Amino acid sequence: MRSRRPLLAVLAVLALALGGCGRGDGQTVPAPPVSSDPAVVHTAAGTLRGAVAPDHRLFAGIPYAAPPVGALRFAPPAPAVRWPGERDATRPGPRCIQDPAADPERGRNTDEDCLTLDVWTPPVSGERRPVMVWIHGGAFVSGSSGFYDSRWLASRGDIVVVTVNYRLGTLGFLTHPSLGPAGDVGNYGFADQQAALRWVRDNIAAFGGDPEKVTVAGESAGGMSVCDHLVAPGSVGLFGAAIMMSAPCQAQAELATAQRDSVDYAAAVGCSDPATAAACLRALPVDKLRKPVWFFNIGSDELTGPVTGTKLLPVDPLTAFSSGQAAEVPVLIGTTRDEFTLFAAMRYLREGERFAPDEYPHLLAETFGADAAAVGLHYPVDRYGGVAQAYSASVTDSAFSCVADRIADELTRTSTVYAYEFNDRGAPAPDAMRTLPFPVGASHSLELRYLFDVGGAPPLDPAQQVLSDQMIGYWSRFVGTGNPAAAGQPVWPPLDGAGARLSLRPDGSRMTEEFGAEHQCPFWDSLKK
Repeated sequence: MRSRRPLLAVLAVLALALGGCGRGDGQTVPAPPVSSDPAVVHTAAGTLRGAVAPDHRLFAGIPYAAPPVGALRFAPPAPAVRWPGERDATRPGPRCIQDPAADPERGRNTDEDCLTLDVWTPPVSGERRPVMVWIHGGAFVSGSSGFYDSRWLASRGDIVVVTVNYRLGTLGFLTHPSLGPAGDVGNYGFADQQAALRWVRDNIAAFGGDPEKVTVAGESAGGMSVCDHLVAPGSVGLFGAAIMMSAPCQAQAELATAQRDSVDYAAAVGCSDPATAAACLRALPVDKLRKPVWFFNIGSDELTGPVTGTKLLPVDPLTAFSSGQAAEVPVLIGTTRDEFTLFAAMRYLREGERFAPDEYPHLLAETFGADAAAVGLHYPVDRYGGVAQAYSASVTDSAFSCVADRIADELTRTSTVYAYEFNDRGAPAPDAMRTLPFPVGASHSLELRYLFDVGGAPPLDPAQQVLSDQMIGYWSRFVGTGNPAAAGQPVWPPLDGAGARLSLRPDGSRMTEEFGAEHQCPFWDSLKK
């Protein structure tokens, strides 16, 4: 039914819709015929045979766009090519080309022909289920749809889950000016996501999904992508609710920066002549393009990703949110209590960083520049128990927690917002992260284990299993109704002026108003003025 991968794969890196989810382009797509065999589904491009279990179905490796190769490399996604007969849909397709430095599978099962998605459904019934489209994280340089075993959300949450591959790294986001008209280059991976959302709109009814109840969701880079869909003109009408998990939505490069870095990248791979650069880049062996182009830094971590000031993303999301230009849809948004400890752990394990006390000023200076001294006063080592913990807390608060706090507050002007913090500081982590000389707590991505059967970590204890059940209930209820409230679970009211958020905890989830103070958000807000 599935291919298990170690949890470290998702931990290796950061792994204007105005209402309903109609077509929005005036076109009508004929409904494909319905099959009496639960393992068979007819889509617009052909027939699929998936896998059926007692509590769910899986249709995997489904092409939603044409292979982005040859002339379609560094081009918007084209429609999927029809196939004859039945296509085997029992296992995920290849992962998109990954950053070799962040790929624990060392390039295995990767291909440029990777624009596929997986559909997880409850057992067949006459009822159309709400749909969650999941965009994976990984700093836009790693990750895949196949990692996210969604059987729990499908069977216990009674929703359809679609997990999506999209082009990553250089192939997904190179913004070289020779590749197209001004402002209409780059963002190929983001365009892939929009193509996947259009595929869902046109085909999901054949899987028992409701195309009028689509929620776009993601974590880390996937959550950043959701931020972008909330403000992207081409995403209008493709979803009716949004879930943003651990999304540093400020980490968007603007066009001039991305083009400069892309020109430098092209020159480094032998395509320096502007007159021939496009043809040169499209003709290169794919192995020459595995190393990502980098546009942005968060602490010690680099990102590529969507570029603002472009046709697909004219305005960066934080600017759009502050001026009330976001989609007017319900939003569920949150972070983990100790986001950046993951990246401190990677720095310790991979780069040999030992976080000695005399290195703390340098860490702060390379991350916060002129504000380093002020940050050091607010995050003294003795208060946090060590350099790794103090440094991680400062980046957690500045790049994740207080960004989410600001976004949530701004979105309440036009939308109903439900805010949370994942606060299980004993969450199961991979073996390598359990042998560190500092605790990782509720680090970036550890909450995914509570929603998806990702494997590779110790099982949840009984209290954590209760929390997992709660989270599956909250998330699936939000996908179904735009409100996470569920019978028998702690009350979760929408965000209001008091700033109350739900703290998700194995010892009992509860509302708290201490989030801003705990993460020193007034201090970080003062630095932006």
